[in-house]
Amino acid sequence: MRNLNKLIEVLISLQIIIISTFIPVFFSIPFTNKLNKILEIPITWQLPSIVIITLIFNSKIVIRAFSIYLIIGLFFIPVFYQGGSLGYLLTPNFGYLLGMYPLIKIIDNLNKRNQMMKYFDLLKYGILGISSMHLIGIIYNCILFLYFKQLEILLYNISKYSLGNFGYHLLMLAPITLLFKIFNNKRYLR
Repeated sequence: MRNLNKLIEVLISLQIIIISTFIPVFFSIPFTNKLNKILEIPITWQLPSIVIITLIFNSKIVIRAFSIYLIIGLFFIPVFYQGGSLGYLLTPNFGYLLGMYPLIKIIDNLNKRNQMMKYFDLLKYGILGISSMHLIGIIYNCILFLYFKQLEILLYNISKYSLGNFGYHLLMLAPITLLFKIFNNKRYLR
């Protein structure tokens, strides 16, 4: 019975991760010519869903589900933000996907340490996890730079994928942690 519960948790986590990557983020912002234009925020719901899933489930389950997600994206279905397949290993995005593993472990350390979490502890661990994810992504981009030997690509990738998204990731962290703090009393899944 316990194995069945773990399987159900893995499937639910995997479904949430896959579904959340397909949701684009768009905001309608009026411009000076009085026409509404669509402004695309260059992020997906993947990071917030990983943080929420890690706050709800055990890190072992989330790591299994995320590993299955990576295997599916690399070998079967292009579920990543900009595609998939083994060629995705040569893109700068893959480094940030690898950075999700330390993010999961850091957020889970908060769950193991504290039964009643404080909002600022959630923010602190979230910022630390997001920073580690971006650091892994930058390191991966440096490895790609050593392989391709093009400095302009390294600088472009770091500015686009790290510096450009870091602020958005931090902005999304505040409502996620507030939402989790509100529903923290209903922690029956751990």
